Amino acid sequence: MSSEHVQGTVADGFESVREEFAAVATEEGGDYAAQLVAHVGGERVVDLWTGPGFTGDSLTGVFSSTKGAAHLVVALLVQDGVLDLDQRVAHYWPEFGAAGKSGITLRELLAHRAGVVGADDGFTGDEIADDRVIAERLAPQRPYWRPGTAFGYHALVIGALTGEVVRRVTGRSIQEHYEERVRKPFGLDFYLGLPEELEPRFLTTLPMLPTPEQQAELAANATGPDSITGIAFNRNHPKAPELWELPNRKLVRQLSPASVGGVASARGLAGLYAAAISGPEPLLLPETAAEFAQLHSIGDDVATRNRNAFGLGFAIVSDNYPVLSQGAIGHSGAAGSQAFADPRSGLAYGYNRRRCAFPGGAAPENVRLVRALHAAATA
Repeated sequence: MSSEHVQGTVADGFESVREEFAAVATEEGGDYAAQLVAHVGGERVVDLWTGPGFTGDSLTGVFSSTKGAAHLVVALLVQDGVLDLDQRVAHYWPEFGAAGKSGITLRELLAHRAGVVGADDGFTGDEIADDRVIAERLAPQRPYWRPGTAFGYHALVIGALTGEVVRRVTGRSIQEHYEERVRKPFGLDFYLGLPEELEPRFLTTLPMLPTPEQQAELAANATGPDSITGIAFNRNHPKAPELWELPNRKLVRQLSPASVGGVASARGLAGLYAAAISGPEPLLLPETAAEFAQLHSIGDDVATRNRNAFGLGFAIVSDNYPVLSQGAIGHSGAAGSQAFADPRSGLAYGYNRRRCAFPGGAAPENVRLVRALHAAATA
């Protein structure tokens, strides 16, 4: 794929970002389909896309990048004084206090320190689509480690758990708050619950196509279905769908579980974080953004079995992209998406791709694209 297949626009001074995106497209090959969008100080400076059947308007499932939208809602409710980070979850949701969880605070939950990464028997495909069902199933669940002693990515359930706190306190879901307070006012192309009329713009996620060497690496690092990793990624249910299939299920797109069910374009991903930090009235006050970006968990993640870094509900993206400032917040998604805000540089970033990248999570090319963008934005 050559550079002439890259579509879209860049502002003056950002030509190098287009060149880097085109180089990635060439290296990835003919079925590579991706979007890259960035704002600086609230102004869109990059809007690019490439790939067969892919446009700037194409929508795909963004998996865990959904967590950024969901936890922006939580940050706003904390900012409003509706939620207290250091209050016990069981104060808001009494049933959650069962089986040794009575002392877990909202702060610990948001930092992936609660130990409630899944259920002993796993979830069916329909159950994993429904946050209310997940919350009901997990309320009596014993944690998989003593809360607060370690951290592990609550990959498929964190949005259901924090969402139940939001529902108990406000009487409304994270998805409803998001639509009314974030998506609709800013016209974001990022949906927690895809409207039926937008279904024609949705493109299914394509599975990873690992090379033989990558297949060997996956096999060498495989974990059992009843390990903490297996439970966290719902491999302990015999009829659970594969992770990459989730947004291809219409029920997931409709109910939009707040951990993984969002549908967006890169314009929507970048626009979310621009709304959070930029413009005359950014959604987050500087002190709120700083608290949610404060490092709470870093090091060996007992669920993913690799290094991770989390603030409150958001990932500490500067751990993956060292050119970013302390205080940058965002989240990646299983197919390779990445989105974040860097308040110090005013940069908001959104990257989305259709085929799952190896090994899962933020696609490796984000390192190159973020570096090129940051260099252009700070030149």
